[in-house]
Amino acid sequence: MRVRAALTAAALLPLLTAGPALAVADGSDVAPGQYGFTAKLTMASIPRPDGSTYTSFCSGSLIAPTWILTTGHCFHDAQRNRVSGPVPYPTTVTLGLVDEAKEAGVTRKATQVLQSAENDVALVQLDSAVPDITPLTVNRLIPAAGQRLTLAGWGSHTAKNPVPSSKLQQGTVQIASVGSTTVGVRGVAPSPTTSACVYDSGAPYFVPSGSGGQLISVETTGPDCPHATVETTSRVDVIADWIAARTK
Repeated sequence: MRVRAALTAAALLPLLTAGPALAVADGSDVAPGQYGFTAKLTMASIPRPDGSTYTSFCSGSLIAPTWILTTGHCFHDAQRNRVSGPVPYPTTVTLGLVDEAKEAGVTRKATQVLQSAENDVALVQLDSAVPDITPLTVNRLIPAAGQRLTLAGWGSHTAKNPVPSSKLQQGTVQIASVGSTTVGVRGVAPSPTTSACVYDSGAPYFVPSGSGGQLISVETTGPDCPHATVETTSRVDVIADWIAARTK
């Protein structure tokens, strides 16, 4: 298993030369105007133990006008310990678009990070509210095995020489197992190998409804993508009260 948020500078070299990449391995394009709540987090000057820094990316989702929900391990110190408080490095959050080559979307700066004590989830506060985008509703019910969810994210198409996506991708997964704070999912469509990939950390798994939907879990970790085995995601129902108390 591996963490999907931050990679070494060497792994980021393809960003300088590679062509456009897809997101969500073996996924499909998101139609214009859909899933505007899906966030792309761009993080700069992330520290390493040797004093050097690098850039990385995560995904997330808007769950309140000034709050994004993502994976906790996207925000850490040089020793990779999760951190709360002011953002530990400059982080830009982009929402409201499906194709960076054609749309500008809405951009905000992250100001504060709050880490969940229950699982690998963090709340990220934005510097100002995001208008005209319907946030996801946080699920409060226990997820059920067999339930189908939509995954949307800005991650890479492959774990080999990964690059963040310039297009929002989606896929359908099915809940394979339910743990005390996690949900295991497997790919269903467009392929059994539809799966989250590098830079999809924090991506939402949700049930679409109108312009929004119900958030069930967020991407945490899994085998190298694409794959047809179980992916680990963090349940949001177990921290729903914590989220509500901090996003009023």
